[in-house]
Amino acid sequence: MSLNALNTATAGLQVTQAAIGLVSQNVANAGSAGYVKRVLTPVAQLGNSGVATGTITRTLDAVSLKQLRLETAGASYTGLTAKVQGQLDALYGNPGSASALDGVMNGFTQALQGLTSDPTSAASRASAVSAARTVATTISGIANGVQTLRTGLEAQLGSDVTSASTLLSQIAALNTKVVGATGNSSGDTRVAELLDQRDQAINTLSHYLDVQVSEQHDGSVTLLTASGATLVDHGAAASLAFDGRGALNAAVQYTTDPDTRGVGTVTATTPAGARIDLIATGAIRSGSIAAAVSLRDDTLVQAQRQLDDLASGLSRAISDRPATGTAASANGLAGFDIDLTGLQAGNAVTLGVRNAAGAGRNLILMPTNGAAPNPIDPALTDDPTALVVPIDISGGPSTFAGKIGAALGAGFTVSATPNGAAGAVRLLTDPATLALTGASASVTVPTGAADTQTGSGPLALFVDGGNGNAVFTGSFEGGSHLTGFSQRLAVNPAVIADTSALVTYAAGTESGDTARPRFLTDALTGRTLTFSAGSGIGGVSAPRSATVIGFAQSVIDARGAASAEAQQLDEGQSIALSSAQSRFGQESGVSVDEEMSKLIQLQTAYSANARVLTAARDMLDTLLRL
Repeated sequence: MSLNALNTATAGLQVTQAAIGLVSQNVANAGSAGYVKRVLTPVAQLGNSGVATGTITRTLDAVSLKQLRLETAGASYTGLTAKVQGQLDALYGNPGSASALDGVMNGFTQALQGLTSDPTSAASRASAVSAARTVATTISGIANGVQTLRTGLEAQLGSDVTSASTLLSQIAALNTKVVGATGNSSGDTRVAELLDQRDQAINTLSHYLDVQVSEQHDGSVTLLTASGATLVDHGAAASLAFDGRGALNAAVQYTTDPDTRGVGTVTATTPAGARIDLIATGAIRSGSIAAAVSLRDDTLVQAQRQLDDLASGLSRAISDRPATGTAASANGLAGFDIDLTGLQAGNAVTLGVRNAAGAGRNLILMPTNGAAPNPIDPALTDDPTALVVPIDISGGPSTFAGKIGAALGAGFTVSATPNGAAGAVRLLTDPATLALTGASASVTVPTGAADTQTGSGPLALFVDGGNGNAVFTGSFEGGSHLTGFSQRLAVNPAVIADTSALVTYAAGTESGDTARPRFLTDALTGRTLTFSAGSGIGGVSAPRSATVIGFAQSVIDARGAASAEAQQLDEGQSIALSSAQSRFGQESGVSVDEEMSKLIQLQTAYSANARVLTAARDMLDTLLRL
């Protein structure tokens, strides 16, 4: 027997022993999160027969790992979205139940119908007021819940950003360790452990935000955001920060202007000191952080707008006198006469105009008392495509025509309506160049004990409880009164104190007169109002025309549909994540059955090499005995 045979057997024993140890390590870590299967790659020895132990490598499938991270970020996004959408849906109650939004709206309608049947009944009047208060508290309660959800997301963003920033630092530190251990002949196992730790840290980071991972030639990785901002480069990491604002309300929203931004934003500070607003740049598109931002700044803001529009419609349907223009002409000009008597700040006057080319657009005259912003954002009106023109009416009805004419300028002829009331206005244009296609307004009646007898049906039943119980007009004085109105919705104290106001609309109203109760009922179920496109009901650019009850049902339907869609997307994403995990496990995970089969092969090889050495020992013993 030659020495080469002995060397081969000895080397074989060493390689087999190392391989058995590696199999044992794989089996022991089969259930460990982030552990990637190791394999031993023997190499032929130079200048001699046999093999050397070689290197220990991980069986990592880069493609399946990339997909796993992508699906992990997506699952975190859809998971949080579905959770919050479900919580939001629960605020509206179980549709059909007496305490749900549709239930209390129907209860209010039924109470008004009961009052119509017996207007002399004190019990019927008390029941109607009680139902109105239930509507107000229900809507305000839902709106408060919306802001509570926004506040919770603000807090979660702070926690998630802190965790993500810590992970970035850990990944950079692991980069440094990997580079230092790479190339060390005794460090194969250590390198594999460091790579597992780094991969696991990146996987965990994917729960919070989506990142692009780029392998570098020295063994380190570079992490980038979806927009290309560098988060980790070799041993340097950006630090993430979130300037949370605590409790949020309807008035605070996200803007790219730091001076007007009322909520927190995520910033990354690079090692060089540069600061990047990751929300403003759209750098984060998936993961729990992106979901929280979208929910806080879009989903819940729109839910608030829907409630504000519902509260506004409820209030103004009952308290506003509709003013519709009647056709008028003079001196070859054509247009409309419209009675704006009683016009208050916020009572928008909508003019339909059409140019010579046939293109139509709405022009909204927005009455102000001089304290409204200029320009006024059309997105806060019923028609986001309209041109909004502020009109200062602080001088009283006699100034309406002059102020409107000055604001509209050339192309319009505006004057007081001949033989009309003090606030009646005539608007004319040359139809050949600019035609007026319509004129309408909604004039709010006053509030207070002395103002409930308006001489007609409208009644300031619902008021702005956060603004001194003032009647709601949609004013922009000092900012939009619409924003957050649903949280301030209340029943007029004057009506609570004297429920006869639900029936008595003028001095000398006869007992049993049903005119006002019928008006109030019709205001909810029969009067069609225009609700803003900003609510998202019926489209993002088209205003919705509906009754108050109809709009309330549309809000409930939209909310239920959004929640159901979010749940379906989350279920689909969960399946995608499960598939990615399964694929990664098949390619890079440990199969105990496979490892045990390999162990049997190694034990056989170990026995074969051991027999060679045993035969050599027996031969030497025989030779020594000769």
